Amino acid sequence: MKSQHLPAALSMMVAIVFTVLVTSPFGSAQSLPIPGVSAAASPQDTATPSPGLSLAELELIALSNNPTLAQANAEIHAATSRKLQSGLYPNPTVGYQGEQIRGGIQGGGEQGLFVSQDVVLGGKLGLNRNIFAQQRKQAEAEAEEQRLRVINSVRMLYYKALAAQEMVDLRHKLAKLAEDAVETSHQLGNIGQADQPDVLESEVEGEQAELAVLAAEQNQMCRWRKLAATVGKPEMPLTPLVGNLEDTPEGDPDQWMKSILEESPAVKIAQLGVMKAEASLARAKREPIPNLQLRGGIEKNLEPEAITNRTIGLQGFAEVGVQIPLFNRNQGGVAASRADLERAQQEVQRVQLVLRERAAALLQNYVTSRSTVERYRDRMIPRARKAYELYSKNYSGMAAAYPQVLIAQRTLFQLQTDYITALDNLWANSIALKGFLLTDGLEAPTRAGEMDRPVRELDIPSSNPGTQPQ
Repeated sequence: MKSQHLPAALSMMVAIVFTVLVTSPFGSAQSLPIPGVSAAASPQDTATPSPGLSLAELELIALSNNPTLAQANAEIHAATSRKLQSGLYPNPTVGYQGEQIRGGIQGGGEQGLFVSQDVVLGGKLGLNRNIFAQQRKQAEAEAEEQRLRVINSVRMLYYKALAAQEMVDLRHKLAKLAEDAVETSHQLGNIGQADQPDVLESEVEGEQAELAVLAAEQNQMCRWRKLAATVGKPEMPLTPLVGNLEDTPEGDPDQWMKSILEESPAVKIAQLGVMKAEASLARAKREPIPNLQLRGGIEKNLEPEAITNRTIGLQGFAEVGVQIPLFNRNQGGVAASRADLERAQQEVQRVQLVLRERAAALLQNYVTSRSTVERYRDRMIPRARKAYELYSKNYSGMAAAYPQVLIAQRTLFQLQTDYITALDNLWANSIALKGFLLTDGLEAPTRAGEMDRPVRELDIPSSNPGTQPQ
């Protein structure tokens, strides 16, 4: 750039741009754009602001409309019904019996009705109910697990959408400053204060800023659609979100890990699986005890008596029997139940190991994200803002070149975009850790009695903040 003196009007223009930046929400390292005020819709819609949605409101909508919660409740009802059915007594059998029936003038024979009933011995019906009682407890634990999945997914997608909203607001601010920089470069070129390469570079940066706005808006819409689908309202229009992205979560990662291993619903479901396997083994051991088979009735004997030649008439009969467990004592069933119990016991350990393995990466991402957020907030952004202030002040005093001001400005805003991304990552990892790694709110709940999948899908971003368009 040529070292000619800057007109007073241009110095005043730079001072105005500097004042706008410093007094804007992103002019301070301690604050972000006010949530709910950023560009949550197209520029044509900003004239009619709509009320914002809070996280609590979205959670209530999800609890009322997410279909997986209704599925989980239906499974509880089904398990309750299966428990009822398993303990019902066998139905009696009623029938007709006829023997030695003859026709013609001789007549005779025996005809009548009978009733048969199997009496279940050995407490097998009670043991059946115990098995399905454990299955019902599993269904209740699955329902609680699914509720946590939905809540965690809503929270994670809420903060993703909130970060996207903040990013759109910041990108619009940067595009406006880039537009002002293009206009300033043209004015400087007209008076010989800027060469054509400087003007062309500012125009390219202006186009890049517009593309970044478009990408940020599309990313915001994508995240909003995911959030709307998870709460069960896919047609819900894009609405500003109310919240503070910088109100970062606090907690002890080691305590989170301990809670995951001890209190996770996945661990509880696996432990209930052991109890169900134990109940099944107890039932299998009782299977050789035979049921009592009762049969009785009344019939009319039409055979004539030898002396009076009159029909004998009504007479009764009764049978009592049991099946002798001579060959089949349910040996295979007992062995299979023991194997199922061993598998269920190992499943508890497997689930804990899976949770520990999946949580390791999240803990690393959380610690990295928190350090990144603190460094951006407390060190990098304040220094970049101070550098921009100094360059702007020197430029106003004709002691610095205008490209230096643009570079400092671009660095400051890039740090702000990286800061938002780091906050997004911090929230995502902390929600997953505090929520027992349960995230996919639209995954169908596991049926009671089936092997639970403690970790199905973790949509957790990496801790690298430099993922937004430059």
